[in-house]
Amino acid sequence: MEEKKLGLPSVISTGVGLIVATSCLMSLGQGAGALGTGFITSMILACIINIFTALCMAELNAIMPNLTGGLAQYTLAGMGPFVTIVTMVGGYIVCQAIAGSVECAMFGNAINTVFDTGIPSSVFCVILLVVLIVANLLGVDMFAKIQNFVAYGLILSLVIMGLLGIFGLGTGEKVEQTMNLANSFSDSFSLLGLAFFLFIGSEFVIPISKNVKNERKNVPLGMVLSLLIILIMQILVVAGMGHYVKWEDLTASASPHILYGNSLLGYVGSLWMILVSVFAVISTVNSGISFLSYMCAGMAKINLMPEIFLKKNKRGAYYVGILMIGTIMIVVNATGLSTSDSLAFMILVAIVFWMVSYVIADINVLIFRKRLPKAPRTFKVPFGPVIPILAIIGNIFMIWNIDGDPATRNLIFKIDGIIFLILAVYAVLWCKLKLKKPMFQPVPVHEVMAMEHSLYLIAHKKEKK
Repeated sequence: MEEKKLGLPSVISTGVGLIVATSCLMSLGQGAGALGTGFITSMILACIINIFTALCMAELNAIMPNLTGGLAQYTLAGMGPFVTIVTMVGGYIVCQAIAGSVECAMFGNAINTVFDTGIPSSVFCVILLVVLIVANLLGVDMFAKIQNFVAYGLILSLVIMGLLGIFGLGTGEKVEQTMNLANSFSDSFSLLGLAFFLFIGSEFVIPISKNVKNERKNVPLGMVLSLLIILIMQILVVAGMGHYVKWEDLTASASPHILYGNSLLGYVGSLWMILVSVFAVISTVNSGISFLSYMCAGMAKINLMPEIFLKKNKRGAYYVGILMIGTIMIVVNATGLSTSDSLAFMILVAIVFWMVSYVIADINVLIFRKRLPKAPRTFKVPFGPVIPILAIIGNIFMIWNIDGDPATRNLIFKIDGIIFLILAVYAVLWCKLKLKKPMFQPVPVHEVMAMEHSLYLIAHKKEKK
């Protein structure tokens, strides 16, 4: 009997579910507080750049389909092991460990904002992480079944709350203020980095592509539609916020989405917003811990990380990766991430890595276009090299404009530079001592795809002996 394929709605729900997170709501409030409705311009520009990169990811998947590691395999075949290690460990493992920590901090802040427990927010963060680590170690994917429900429920709730604010239908008191705080179009550039965070993650649709009906059309279309749906939702929320919350209050709040819910509908609005945000953070962090453990295993499968990450427990969970990622998040949250400033700063530090990984993906498309012009592709980004080049320029521009304050921007670059340097040292040592291969020599596409087979590692070990 033929396996049932996933349709376009499932692709969209996967994209939406992976992109939308509680930290995005905080970033949305921070951006709106700084520029008012002028932040909408930043969001539109960031969304367009992310759409370009999503299309590039779809073409890479069309060249090398059905690979577990995705970008890791593409980059290994395009640029060699050094760039792959630095990009994947930095762009995904480090970045998502930080982003997941921010998610947990938002969870603790939201609880205390509504209920004023008197308990430090970090305590709730650590408890949540321990529960999710145990759940993953037990192989219990208890949240996967409600992932789509949570994602669409969150989107629908925010659309409704945005419309209520726009049309002045809330029970709270309306405020009078200047809606657009941007003095010029260029002001929107200063928050492109923050806006970028609202749209990252659509490429996580790629791993399910082999199970998608009409993959050539539905995978790229699903990623693009999920980004556009989120953009529309966020525009409505920003516009609604301006009618019920002072912009400066959004900037000062550690949980601006809770503030908006309370200002719009009172205590009911706070409960409504905390309900959807709690489910979102649980789903997001749970998926993140699981995804990163699989990514570590995938990197180990292609011999770019220690084989210990391939070890499974009796429940079939990659326990080494789960414990490592979970421990990192616990340590970060135990330091007490409780202010909106520190959370926003951590997001900016993290997304520089993600932007760099996107630049590498866009460059990979150009490399394969040059190196393998006649390779079969079920999908190809239109207009020749134009879109990949625009995506590269856009991402680099966003990195340079990661923050409007030069001092903050330089600090972000300094922190990211130190982390990149550490990763580079690890990559050099790994390539020289473990792989014993040239750092920048690409691995042939057919060999990278062969690494996906479970027998490859066994055969490779015997060959070395």
